[in-house]
Order: sequence, then structure tokens, then C-alpha cells
Amino acid sequence: MYDPIRASDAVIQRLRANHPTLIDLTTGRVERLLEALGRPDQKLPPVIHVAGTNGKGSTVAYLRAIGEAAGLRVHALTSPHLVRFAERIRLAGTLIADEHLAGLIEEVEAANAGEPISFFEITTVLAFLAFARTPADLCVVEVGLGGRFDATNIFPAPAVSVITPVDYDHLELLGPDLSRIAWEKAGIIKPGRPVVAARQMDEAREVIEREADALGAPLTLIGRDADAWEERGRLLVQTQDRLLDLPAPRLFGGYQYANAGLAVVAALALGDPRIDDQALAAGVSSAAWPARFERLTAGPLAALAAARGSDLWLDGGHNPHAGRALAEAAGRLVARDPRPLVLVTGMFARKDALGFFQPFAALDPQVIATDFDSPIAAPAEALAAAARQAGLNASTVADVTSGVRTALDRPGPAPHVLICGGLHFAGEVLAMSPETWPT
Repeated sequence: MYDPIRASDAVIQRLRANHPTLIDLTTGRVERLLEALGRPDQKLPPVIHVAGTNGKGSTVAYLRAIGEAAGLRVHALTSPHLVRFAERIRLAGTLIADEHLAGLIEEVEAANAGEPISFFEITTVLAFLAFARTPADLCVVEVGLGGRFDATNIFPAPAVSVITPVDYDHLELLGPDLSRIAWEKAGIIKPGRPVVAARQMDEAREVIEREADALGAPLTLIGRDADAWEERGRLLVQTQDRLLDLPAPRLFGGYQYANAGLAVVAALALGDPRIDDQALAAGVSSAAWPARFERLTAGPLAALAAARGSDLWLDGGHNPHAGRALAEAAGRLVARDPRPLVLVTGMFARKDALGFFQPFAALDPQVIATDFDSPIAAPAEALAAAARQAGLNASTVADVTSGVRTALDRPGPAPHVLICGGLHFAGEVLAMSPETWPT
């Protein structure tokens, strides 16, 4: 299976050359290499481990922002990166420096001694080694793929395990049905350790409940033991013993109230007295996460949009659940400012394009499908055909810049333009200018 990592810097070129992607999911290779390095994973501050299909990155962003608002030094491991490899590893609040990374790579490759290991696995080990050597108070780790056999799943006793909404994605590795996918995600639940799970479809919820019960892991399930909702433009979070009235999430879209609420409940489960109501409020209202319904105001495409009087948005969602969330957010945007909506879309061929487009039917956007720089990108005409099957008007162009220009050249009011379809596609947009590189 192709690993969509943009080879844009020396670090990635080196790692990709030496460590190709392996399709078998296992923790064995990571455990071996960690053992050779003296088990740095056992020297980390308390770990919050986050799995799920959608919302993982946003939930990590809220958790990190909440911790930092409480004065904690927070490590974070996320994936994939959008522009630069360093985005994956954040040390006590700061992206890892290239010079630091280069030294770690030499050390880790020497310890690996030429044994088979994948790109993501060696990235995980690099992160844990860096985390172990940099003082911090909290470590937030995002699962790469699945959970049970993911390279990050080597913590016997995480402080908190978090499961965001489970839905259909990566069926070639995790599927074919929702219960199997949920079983993979529930693999991060550990004996006796607290787990917080988002509101789930029944099939996934039942699997998570069974796993937690079998392991004696205290489960807080959103919708059963706690809840979070939007009310009068604020985030309300109800737990067993309190009701929190918090500011609206900084990230746009109704689904972000759910993501932020999940992060708040997980932060409370951590039990750190430094995380008070003020830190919860500040974290929710300040968290930033690139390419999640992000408004672009810098870079060449934003300049084109501004000249036309249009607003330009970017989102990396790429499956039916993400399509539903994105359509809801776009609906809010159009309701607030009723102008035409245009989607400029690129997507991997293995994704469910029809399922992604169907939730947009009520908004009746124009779809402009495009190719992008990946050997597994869906042909633009195939995307356009899926959009038409969903009842949408669709056309094709050669690249994202042409797509934005076409969207802006349409007659009538200046449209809302939403670039969407996948994180690799979104990264191509952000890579166009250092002004838009994630920091």
C-alpha cells in the first residue's frame, strides 16, 4: 500500500528510502526497537492515547491547548503531517527542530541495525525517544491506523484512553464491517485504566462497552455518562457531578462542539488539579488545527479569493462521516452568508467518494474535481462521476489552482469556496507558501 508522505525535506527522503511502508499491522517491530533503545516509552509523562476514525487530530489539539492553558508542558505525536515532517512531533509545545531530528534518526537507525521497520514505526520510536529526553507534564499520542495493532499501542497503563467517533474508513486493512473497525479502535483500552468514548453508532458502542467491561476499564461514554452540546453559541458539558458552560470552540463546525466536549471530559478524567475550569475554557477557545474547516487568509489561493470577494476554506476530511460533518459546517456557513458554495475536490482512489458527496445534496454545491500529486489520486473524471451520482453538478480541471480560478470565475455572487477531499490534497495547498505552513 502506498504511504502518502510528501517527500519535501531531507528527513522524509531519508526515512522513506530506508524504511518503506509495511502493510502488516503489528507492534512487534516497535517493541523490539524500543527495547534496543532502553524503553524510552516507559520514561514518558502521563499519556493520553487517542484513537477513532474522525476527529482524532482535533481532539488532540483541544487536549494540548487545555493542558497548555493550565500551564502544563505537553508533548504531542500526530499524523500525518501536512507540509513538513516536524509537524508530527511536538516537544513541550514546540515542533521538533530538524537538527534535533537528524541526530535522533542516526541513533535510532543504529539501534535498529538494518532490521525491517516501517516509516510510521520508526517515526513513532523517534517521537518517544525525543519525548523521554525532554521534560514535560503530559503526552498526547494519536493512533496512526486502527489501534489494537498500531505502532503507538505499546502503553500498558495510559493515563486516559480516548476513542473518537468510529466509522467506515481504511476498509482494506480494518474492515469490512463496523464492529471489526470498532474492535481495532477498542484495542487501546487497557486493564483498569479510564477510557472516554465519543457518541457512537450502536454497533461500535456495543464493541467498546464489551471491551471496557472485559478489561475492568472505567468507561465514560458520551451520551450515556456525560454529554456535550451547543447552546446559544456556547459549549455545555455535563458530567456526573457538574455542568460546565464554556466558550464556543475556535474550530468551525457543529461537530467541533462534540470534539471539544470529548476532550474536556477526557481532560477531567486525567484528574490533574491544575486543569481547572479556566484552563478548560481557554483551551477550547484557543485550539488550532490546520486543514480542519480552516479559513485560508494567506497564500496565493487566498489572494485570488480575496480579489473576487470570496472566502476560501480548507478541510482534509476524506470519508462519509467526514463528509457529513463537513456538509453540516458548510451549511452553517451558507445559512450565515447565503452565497453559492463551490467544492474544489481531490481524493485518493480508494476512498468512498460517493459517500463523501452525498451529504452535500441539500446544499447543491458546484463540484470541481481535480487531480493532485499522488500515484493513488482518483482521476478527476471519476470524482466528478461520483459527485454526479450524488446529484451534484460537477466538472473537472487539471489542478487545484485551476479549480479555484474556475470557482471564482463563475457568474453571480462571489462564492464560498471549499477545498476538500483529503489531508494529502490539503497539504499540497498549504505547501504553496511558507505563510500557510503549520507551526
